[in-house]
Amino acid sequence: MLKLLYILCLALVFFTGCSSKDISQINASTYPQEKKLTTDEDMNDELFDEFEDDTKTKDIFDPFSGYNRFMTSFNDKLYIYALTPISRGYNTVIHYEIRKSISNLFNNLQYPTRVTNNILQAKFQNAAEETGRFVLNTTIGILGLFDPAKNYFNLEAHEEDFGQTLGYYGVGGGPHIVLPLFGPSNLRDAISIIPDSYLNPIDYTNREWFTLTDTWWTYLGAKSYEYVNEFSLNVDSYDRLKEDSIDLYPYLRDVYEQYRDKQIKE
Repeated sequence: MLKLLYILCLALVFFTGCSSKDISQINASTYPQEKKLTTDEDMNDELFDEFEDDTKTKDIFDPFSGYNRFMTSFNDKLYIYALTPISRGYNTVIHYEIRKSISNLFNNLQYPTRVTNNILQAKFQNAAEETGRFVLNTTIGILGLFDPAKNYFNLEAHEEDFGQTLGYYGVGGGPHIVLPLFGPSNLRDAISIIPDSYLNPIDYTNREWFTLTDTWWTYLGAKSYEYVNEFSLNVDSYDRLKEDSIDLYPYLRDVYEQYRDKQIKE
């Protein structure tokens, strides 16, 4: 499913990039931060506040700006009319602590991705701490529903993905790309989702990407639920971002690129 999605996405980028003059007239509204939404609102706010006064210090390679604005508008409507109402209803039914535990569970399953990319970047201390977190949270934390590794042993997560690994070895981000639903990205990070999916237990349950099997529907349901649950923990952040920005597309684009640069350098 991921392979098909991103092949189609990259093809669409190429096609629409050729006709960006027409599409560029469409006004972008906005959408929240991409595939990796934080589970705490203060962390989400800190991400944008950190770069609020420094979003024009770097020229962003954006040859597909017409497409990106179009997809921003599409994502905006999807978030306003679908994801936000669903998430607010979900919040009403499911208590915050339960939603946070579910987020912890999905985060714990990301261990293979984080530890592998830490090792690939020669961050062996971080990889060891990630392993310690996984063992503690899987056992004492009941399969990752709780985070005793952080709460009692001060072991912080070390978020790393293949896009950061490529950046660590000098691979540039390439043109900026806004992905359907996930939001801002770039060519390097979009392509990197595919190898990372081989390390994610949920993604790995569906290797037959082009076959509509029972496994595929289970996978799609799990990923959709993970996304809604994650978004529900930060549902108000989207509205605050829209209020604070005149033209949110370039703002989020610049913030994303700077934030990724910061992650790679750390």
